[in-house]
Amino acid sequence: MTQLDWTLPYLSQRKPTLAANVVSTSQPLAAQAGLRMLLDGGNAVDAAVAAAITLTIVEPVSNGIGSDAFAIVWDGKALHGLNASGRSPAAWTPDYFARLGGIPERGWNAVTVPGAVSAWVELSKRFGKLAFADLFAPAIRYAREGYLVSPTVARLWANQVPILKDQPGFARAFMPDGRAPLAAERFAMPDAAETLELVADSRGRAFYEGELAARLAAHASACGAAMTHADLAAHGCDWVGTVSQKYRGLELHEIPPSGQGIVALVALGILSHFDLRAMPVDGADSVHVQIEAVKLALADAMRFVADPGHMEVAARDLLDPAYLAGRAKLVDMQRAQDFGHGAPPRGGTVYLIAADASGMMVSLIQSNYMGFGSGVVVPGTGISLQNRGAGFTTREGHPNRVAPAKRPFHTIIPGFVMQDGRPLMSLGLMGGTMQAQGHTQLMVRMGDYGQNPQAAIDGPRFRIVKGLEVNVETHFPAATLEALAARGHRLTPIAEGYMDFGCSQIAMRLDGGYLCASDARRDSLAVGY
Repeated sequence: MTQLDWTLPYLSQRKPTLAANVVSTSQPLAAQAGLRMLLDGGNAVDAAVAAAITLTIVEPVSNGIGSDAFAIVWDGKALHGLNASGRSPAAWTPDYFARLGGIPERGWNAVTVPGAVSAWVELSKRFGKLAFADLFAPAIRYAREGYLVSPTVARLWANQVPILKDQPGFARAFMPDGRAPLAAERFAMPDAAETLELVADSRGRAFYEGELAARLAAHASACGAAMTHADLAAHGCDWVGTVSQKYRGLELHEIPPSGQGIVALVALGILSHFDLRAMPVDGADSVHVQIEAVKLALADAMRFVADPGHMEVAARDLLDPAYLAGRAKLVDMQRAQDFGHGAPPRGGTVYLIAADASGMMVSLIQSNYMGFGSGVVVPGTGISLQNRGAGFTTREGHPNRVAPAKRPFHTIIPGFVMQDGRPLMSLGLMGGTMQAQGHTQLMVRMGDYGQNPQAAIDGPRFRIVKGLEVNVETHFPAATLEALAARGHRLTPIAEGYMDFGCSQIAMRLDGGYLCASDARRDSLAVGY
């Protein structure tokens, strides 16, 4: 990595937080909930879990108690990767969905077993210092007494109401006055407070085996869906380690498939064959080659990534250096292309970070997928459910084809950066398929151009949609956008504030503390002491 540049060259001018203990999330109340755990003698895991639980209440437009989650933890000695995504119900087969006319995006038949609660339990049990129930106190208070809805959350809430208002339980839980709450309006979820108390007191057992599991299964049955009590009881999260790619003296670690983190690793492996430092930052050559590398990586992911037990190729095959060198040769610096997948050798989301003075660092992501997810809210519980089943395909022969007790292709990915065998950064970016694209762009900004984490977050982003279609933020230089269009990229400039470019948080280790950066694209806040 080049010498850290402390300048902030972009429009945001948001300043990073420098402290010995830090937390950063997309919603200020959740960040402060995590900080409270650190002030009470907890560690970074306690802070991360408390922030994650609180986010289910104060940012319900992106996650809920029925979310999935992934985490990467540096415990002071080693790196650990946790996959807490859920599997499909036992009754889910291709024939099941053929009778339904396909896999829906909303409703109970888009819901796989929620994994977030199991992540909170497992992280606390393995690494936490505080009592598990203590981690729930801020969220329970906000759920019971209410909180003032933040501006970005209010806008996203209103956008989703027309789509989800008729889903079972949604209007009662999230439209108390027949509409979405307004910015700065107080909102409470007393049902969710009771649910969180049950989860806290039972260390999660109520959710997967007890009272809450029974209520989830009964509601699924009443709605004609396949989820059963046995599906919930069978759930377990897995310590899966990480997969990594070295790039410009840095090493980016991601959760292995079924997540899309490998997209960023493949893209960086391709980009390593180009001298980006010789290309001006935010210039047409630099942005063009990044777009093309990410398109190549996405094409492979869409074809090959699935639940690991069903993949035709392993992660190591997709990261094979010779294979990536061959993929890099497909890039034409003067022409945008719509790539297909290669042939490798065969062998709505919230993101948060926490780091403490002992050296423990956490990268955690939690999601309902498409905003509120399925739109289903189990009556009397406040449990909003993800729609991760929509990540499956019914295509015959595809490794991600729907099947019983199988994890779907997953978009949520926490990142972590090592340097020379030492921990350097917790890094992540929420936002569907933008996540791996964002990880790639952040790594290029820091690894090739030496931008500090705050500047890297503030810089303009692109988002590949499909084919040659690319969304771009409007604060790219006009000359860059003109040159990209001339090369065949079909660009749609979108004004700042549009949420599909994701929201990032980064904690970078310094001597004696951390630089903690947050993203102005949402209501983010980095706090510390």
